[in-house]
Amino acid sequence: MMTREDRYAAAETLKNEGKIAEAVSALETLVAEQPDFTLAHSALAAWCTRLERHEEAIGHARRACELEPNDPFSYTALSVACMRGGRITEAEDALARSRMLQGGGR
Repeated sequence: MMTREDRYAAAETLKNEGKIAEAVSALETLVAEQPDFTLAHSALAAWCTRLERHEEAIGHARRACELEPNDPFSYTALSVACMRGGRITEAEDALARSRMLQGGGR
């Protein structure tokens, strides 16, 4: 039986082969079974953004922030997803949170 890390690696291989939609599908199945797998939510945020599935990307980025509330990268990813989805105020708020967590204060 494959571990969640093995399944993530298989999805990443699909993404690296240019099969992003298939990679997203694989990770969606994984997070349905393992909803607390932060790395998969982070990848889904980025990969859904590439597919212009912005609402899904924002949802996964938010979930990553919920799971890792002290990780500045999660908020940076949320900022990017929001910006690409046209949610500029939310993007700015997430970026400010990322900077705060990094000690930048702004």
